[in-house]
Amino acid sequence: MALANNKQAATPAARNPSDKPSSASGPEFAKEQELLALREMLLIRRFEEKSGQMYGMGLIGGFCHLYIGQEAVVVGLKMAMQDGDQMITAYRDHGHMIASGMDPKGVMAELTGRRSGYSRGKGGSMHMFSLEKHFFGGHGIVGAQVSLGTGLAFANRYRKNSSVSLTFFGDGAANQGQVAESFNMAELWKLPVIYVIENNRYAMGTSVSRASAQTDFSKRGLSFNIPGEQVDGMDVRAVKAAGEKALKWCREGNGPIILEMLTYRYRGHSMSDPAKYRTKEEVEKMRSEQDPIEQVRTRLLAKKLATEDDLKKIDAQVRAIVNEAAEFATHDPEPDPSELYTDVLA
Repeated sequence: MALANNKQAATPAARNPSDKPSSASGPEFAKEQELLALREMLLIRRFEEKSGQMYGMGLIGGFCHLYIGQEAVVVGLKMAMQDGDQMITAYRDHGHMIASGMDPKGVMAELTGRRSGYSRGKGGSMHMFSLEKHFFGGHGIVGAQVSLGTGLAFANRYRKNSSVSLTFFGDGAANQGQVAESFNMAELWKLPVIYVIENNRYAMGTSVSRASAQTDFSKRGLSFNIPGEQVDGMDVRAVKAAGEKALKWCREGNGPIILEMLTYRYRGHSMSDPAKYRTKEEVEKMRSEQDPIEQVRTRLLAKKLATEDDLKKIDAQVRAIVNEAAEFATHDPEPDPSELYTDVLA
């Protein structure tokens, strides 16, 4: 996971979806770290699976973008963060909410448009946040959160605190104009921001090799003198290690840094996407060989740090939390009609 060399010319290259970065994974996890990573990734996956079911039942309206397959990215980075660090992301955001410590009941209630939701039932899947947990949203406009995340970093610098803004966006959003503008501002003012590019290979449905002249997104900051690192986003250990290094870089006043997370979404772009632009064999290969949760399970069992029964109990506990959240959300009242007139700027 070497930093991109600013002196090297960037050369376009298409990658196979199953390619990994050439670097090794991060340091080995202790038992407690493995179990924490497993539980958090399982909680996100089971929550997303339940969200998909509820969407199919008509209980969730509007758009719904699932994070299944990408769990190691947000969990690994959260394990490296300190209290006060912020997260901001796009519309594939449920995983970031759960990792931030937001209550699954409140998240599910928002998905179903209920009054106990984080945005009082008015934001839905793409627009909820929590100041308490330093999660600044879900944003539905492609790339819009990048300039907002840069603004969070500016606020941190202005206040002279040690917080870092982790600004997440995808390979598709990386081609948006405001991203380049944000890069320029962040490097010019040495803002403490980590640009996390979650490269799940297909944006809204177009392969990066067909949409991007430079497919190594860790090099996207070269012309702004922003270093970048390419990370195996399917390995939670590699993500945590890269996150720790990037956070240290920012806290020491060096300015922004880019982390390209090579990851993969198993589902379509949204619930309405049949994902016919890739083969079932490709998806199955990723699931069988690189699944982030199975990697942790395999290590725990191989090192005899946990038994099959131990892991089944964790899964059962997680499913109980998710089922409770779904039950709560389906019985929570809808917002009062008066909510139509709150939080409106005129």
